[in-house]
Amino acid sequence: MNLIVGLGNPGAEYASTRHNVGFMLTEAIRTAHGLPSWSKKSNGVVSKGRIGGEDIILLQPQTYMNLSGPCVQAVAAFFKVAPAQMLVVHDELDLPLAALRTKVGGSDAGHNGLKSITQALGTPEYPRLRIGIGRPVHKTQVSDYVLEPFSAAETPPIADVLTALAAAMPQLALHPKETLAKLAKPT
Repeated sequence: MNLIVGLGNPGAEYASTRHNVGFMLTEAIRTAHGLPSWSKKSNGVVSKGRIGGEDIILLQPQTYMNLSGPCVQAVAAFFKVAPAQMLVVHDELDLPLAALRTKVGGSDAGHNGLKSITQALGTPEYPRLRIGIGRPVHKTQVSDYVLEPFSAAETPPIADVLTALAAAMPQLALHPKETLAKLAKPT
């Protein structure tokens, strides 16, 4: 994998929300491995460097999540990265908090960020890392829930999984399937 796309929404008001867990991971990777500061590229920000002997490009689209696809497609085309060489990181309502799952291709399961990327790339066949945010326990609308910050109780498990993923980047860069399988513990 060469391109890691963290999905989220730009702006300080969204920084710590559940929907921004992809942004949180790409920032954790950038910081943990001393990659360069973010620079603007095709309606997004990128940081490019080497991790574990591999060239890695981190991307945070700076459009709202539902419009991420054109940015992802433009950056992938610029760096000549095929869909199979990218990893799209996003929040997942249907997984318990901090649980991890990986998959390649398939449905967007109602995730509008994935829908936009699939449409722009012309294929759903790209690797995905789903980070569980759980479902709302009260009668909160899903659209409101994903745009709320993690609670005080939710923050430590999310921080722990992001730290573990960032630390695993050298292995993840060299052996993505095997490393993600080890990190994606059964729940």
